[in-house]
Amino acid sequence: MSRSVLLLVLLCGGLVAALAAGAALGEVPLSAAQYLEALRHPSSAAGEIVWSIRAPRTVAAGLVGAALGLSGAVLQGLLRNPLADPAVLGVSALSGLGASLVIALGLAVLPGAVETAALAGALAAGGLIAALAARFREPETLILFGVSLSALGGAATSLVFNLSPSPIAAAEVLSWLLGSAANRDWTDIGWAVPAMIAGVALSAYSARGLRMLTLGDEAAAVSGLPMARLRAAAVAGAALLTGAATALAGIVGFVGLAAPHLVRAGARDDPGLTLLPSALAGAVLVILADLASRLIPTDVELKLGVVTALFGAPLFGLIAWRVARSWRA
Repeated sequence: MSRSVLLLVLLCGGLVAALAAGAALGEVPLSAAQYLEALRHPSSAAGEIVWSIRAPRTVAAGLVGAALGLSGAVLQGLLRNPLADPAVLGVSALSGLGASLVIALGLAVLPGAVETAALAGALAAGGLIAALAARFREPETLILFGVSLSALGGAATSLVFNLSPSPIAAAEVLSWLLGSAANRDWTDIGWAVPAMIAGVALSAYSARGLRMLTLGDEAAAVSGLPMARLRAAAVAGAALLTGAATALAGIVGFVGLAAPHLVRAGARDDPGLTLLPSALAGAVLVILADLASRLIPTDVELKLGVVTALFGAPLFGLIAWRVARSWRA
């Protein structure tokens, strides 16, 4: 069995175990008899806890992690930068801005309003970056445009806080921006899945272009591949995935950065082979982070974005340190 296949087997096993743990564990402990009752009678009280509260929350966390992990792998391959993640191109910032505006304006009571606004913001950023990716080949150009979009989105979101009509609305915006998979149901998941499927398709289509970019821009230009189209597909796919994840659970940081690094060695540093393992690793990471947010004994449940940041920030520093050492060498 090759190393890449073994990696996929291990990740799939870890994902199944994480999904089972997410559905089984929570703030309210259940006995073995109650778990059995939930399996036999999903409409029972125990069944409602497992299948209507914990299961959709866990699936939502897994989908968010998979989308962010895949998005991070695509962007790191496209930009050839190990520190790239979905926040680099400003997609997360504009997605959060769209959702913040809807919440602050009191439109969150409309079904799907927050999700649609978050996805629209991500698509706006992705469309702009995709157009730039088709025009400019240099990854540094995309990074600079992404940084400017992130700054603009962050400033506009701060303006929403500043002009929020009430403290309650501001608190709701902040709560959403911190990220959480709590209180998500199957309908919420249904809103996000179509965009995620489209993002996965575009990312898979761009894989051969990402692999060719490892040989350099000159080799990619003479390869005969439609590199401009593949670059645009990569950016659009990453935007759709990030927007759908943000629409489903708010802003969850560092997953897109961490997941590809955890699996890259097992995928032989091939950007194409890194995509699927990154998605699986991201799903496992976010499910475990969501479990931690539930089980850590605090008076108020920790937000998912807070947990991922607490663990992701040191990892980001470690990656930056390793990259700096490789550059010196």
